[in-house]
Amino acid sequence: MALDIPFDNSYGRLPDRFYTRMAPAPVRQPGLIKVNHALAEALGLDPAALESAEGVAVLAGNAVPEGADPLAQVYAGHQFGGWSPQLGDGRAILLGEVVDRDGVRRDIQLKGSGPTPYSRMGDGRAWLGPVLREYIVSEAMHALGVPTTRALAAVSTGEIVLRERPLPGAVLTRVAASHIRVGTFQYFAARQDEEALGALVQHAIARHYPGAETALDLLDGVIARQAALVATWLGLGFIHGVMNTDNTSISGETIDYGPCAYMDTYSPGKVFSSIDHGGRYAYNRQPDIMVWNLAQLATALLPVMGMEREAAIEAATASVHRFPELFGQTWLRVFRAKLGLAVAEDGDADLIQSLMDRMAAGQADFTNTFRALGTEKARDQFVDPAAFDTWDEVWRARLSREGATPEDRRDARDAANPWVIPRNHRIEEAIGAAVNGDFAPFERLLEVLARPYAEQADAAHLTRPPNADEAVLQTFCGT
Repeated sequence: MALDIPFDNSYGRLPDRFYTRMAPAPVRQPGLIKVNHALAEALGLDPAALESAEGVAVLAGNAVPEGADPLAQVYAGHQFGGWSPQLGDGRAILLGEVVDRDGVRRDIQLKGSGPTPYSRMGDGRAWLGPVLREYIVSEAMHALGVPTTRALAAVSTGEIVLRERPLPGAVLTRVAASHIRVGTFQYFAARQDEEALGALVQHAIARHYPGAETALDLLDGVIARQAALVATWLGLGFIHGVMNTDNTSISGETIDYGPCAYMDTYSPGKVFSSIDHGGRYAYNRQPDIMVWNLAQLATALLPVMGMEREAAIEAATASVHRFPELFGQTWLRVFRAKLGLAVAEDGDADLIQSLMDRMAAGQADFTNTFRALGTEKARDQFVDPAAFDTWDEVWRARLSREGATPEDRRDARDAANPWVIPRNHRIEEAIGAAVNGDFAPFERLLEVLARPYAEQADAAHLTRPPNADEAVLQTFCGT
């Protein structure tokens, strides 16, 4: 069955210094793990062709399809606050772009596709665990309604990847609105390459912000999208784990699922990433870090803002300073919906924060507490249920001022509070089984997470927080 991918590769039409053209490195024995049929069809691709021997060869990097323009993108970035003047796709190859059935241009990228000039002494490969983690979490994010990169396919390589121990290799096919990052702009700004910066601005505007006209307009657009994105993360108890500027997408999508995690027990300063020793990217620090990242974007754009430097600094600073207000508006909207509130009142932020303070003190599960509001199960989440009861009375009084009861707003709350999330211990359970050749837990997790707001009686075990011996205390980048 012939594989036809209608590529139209705009990034490859940018100057050569934006990338290195190169093909993926072939693997020994490619094997199909999973093709995302719904996403393939949305891209205008034939899932059966992707699952054929020809398709699997392409997904593994053993064959380059007609019309592809494979390349590794270069960028820079701040990693945990430290400046790296050259990073880039160290284990990824952009095959090319397609325009999907909704008219949206999408990148198709292979992750784990071998070394590139930007690998920094790495092997350019991925092992099975991070590939399955990104597949599970990115598809869950999509189902939860959060802007995100997505997983088109996963294949095994028949090769061993050496990390702490020998592990099975795999390749993920990732789909994104683009892979342009804050670090892409930083790379050219650091080299004082205004010609490249200008070309990148125009490319990003055309691709993501067609109503924009200037670099300042682009900055404003990115700030608005990232403010909404981070507020939405917080509403789900999500911790990205590695919010470096090279992992901050211009499109406003969640990108690079390395040491990411969803909290079980709510703790505002929670960190999972094994390399985040200082808590830089803790749950409650994510808004501040995004402001910092966006300030780096603003700095990179100063030379191409079309005004005197002092005026450009003033305008860019004003834009970045709007982030807290934009973030706060979305945060309130997200959490009001989680409480079933339909009308805004001045004290709502205090009501929300009061609940979360009690959740932290009471060791309550983040997802299950919000989902159970209005029922006895909510108070059962707390070590001291009486601490919840006093808040519950205030909340019910607040609803009554809207002429509503908790039961009246149950459907609305259920639409804002997921019943199931990709909990760390379940992801690790699926990965452990897959390493031993059993992909059934992986498939089942994907099936349930595709409908995260719907109660699924036969999957109730997937909503349970981990027991002490199941808890995953650290997550890893997987590089």
